[in-house]
Formats: sequence, C-alpha cells, structure tokens
Amino acid sequence: MSKSIIDILIRPDAFFSNAVTEKENLNAPILIVLAGGIVAAIYGYLMGGLSARMMAGVLPGMDTVIYLSAMIGALVGAFIFWLIAGGVFFLFSYFFKGQGSFTRVMEFTGYGYLPQILGSLITLVAAFEYLPKITVPVLTKAALDNPAVMEQAMSAFMHDPAMLELTQITTLVAIVFMLWSANIWIFGMKHARGLSPRDAAICVGLPVVAYVIFMIYNLGAM
Repeated sequence: MSKSIIDILIRPDAFFSNAVTEKENLNAPILIVLAGGIVAAIYGYLMGGLSARMMAGVLPGMDTVIYLSAMIGALVGAFIFWLIAGGVFFLFSYFFKGQGSFTRVMEFTGYGYLPQILGSLITLVAAFEYLPKITVPVLTKAALDNPAVMEQAMSAFMHDPAMLELTQITTLVAIVFMLWSANIWIFGMKHARGLSPRDAAICVGLPVVAYVIFMIYNLGAM
C-alpha cells in the first residue's frame, strides 16, 4: 500500500495506467477522503473553540453544539468537495467526448485527494501555533441588538494579527496542495475518461484555477 501511495503522489501516470485495468473500487478513495475529513474536523474543532468563546455571553451552554457543528461540517465538507470535484471533471470531460464511467472518475478523483491530507496536517500544526495568540472578542446579548457593535467585533477578530497570519498560511498551503492534487487529477482524468494529456489538463485546470483565484480573492478581501 505504501508503494501505491508513493505512486499516487509522484508517479500518478504510472499508477492510473495500472489502476484503470482493474475493477472499479471506491473503498480506498473513500478512506482517503475520510482521513482528510477527520483531519479537517480536528481543525474545525479548534476553530469552533474560538466561536464558542466569542458566543459564550450570547449563547451560554451552546459549546457542544458549536463544536459538533464545526467538526461535522468539516467532515461532511470533505465528501461534498470530492463529489463536486468529480462531477465537474466528469462534466468538463463530456465536451471532449470522454469515455469512462462516473464511478471511475470518482475513484480517481478520490485518489487525487491524498495531498489534501498532507496540507490539512500542516494547517493543523499552524493552528496549534497561532490560535493561542488570537484575541477573541466576547459578545454580549446586548450586542445582538446593535449591528454596528457586531460588525466591529467581527472585524477586530478577523483582523487580529495572529488570525491574519493563520489565514494567510492556511490559504497558501491550500493553494500549493490543491495544485499538487490537480497534477494527480490530470493523469486520473486522462486514464479514467480516455483523454489526451491536453484535454485532461483543460478539464482539471479550468475549475482548479477558478477555485484558486476565488481563494486569493477572498484573502485579499479581508
């Protein structure tokens, strides 16, 4: 299995050329996405702690709900991302007369999710470093009736120096590892849908570049 993981990460063309000859199987991709979702859920738990502290004066006793919402949202989000990515790649490949099942596309897209686990682990380490340094404003029930106070508190929270640095780091890491995944997905689509390298690069490159631009835009809007 370790050899297969190495092949996925650095020799994806060879990996998928062998995998496409085997029966479609989503078990390994599901485990990969699940592992990424678990790491993301831990990160969500840590970020949920900030929200719980902020809302302690407004929603006392809601800590558990906040933590669970953050964790479940991150875990489910990993699978939603996988489904959307596979669906978009499959749709784009349709215009290049791609052949191959949607299940095969989902399988190979799941394998390409592997770098996201590595990226999530790095952001998790960054979170442990930066979260204790973030100053979290504690809202009161009175603040709910004053939109200006709410906006000021949220602005101060998002522009806290440690929060800004954490956001910048996580965004940069997300972009780097997304591009790594994109490289794997290109070879995955090449074999899953029988595309030329050029067509596979377009099918994967267009949505990934759009997503990266969206992340950069959000970072600049802070």
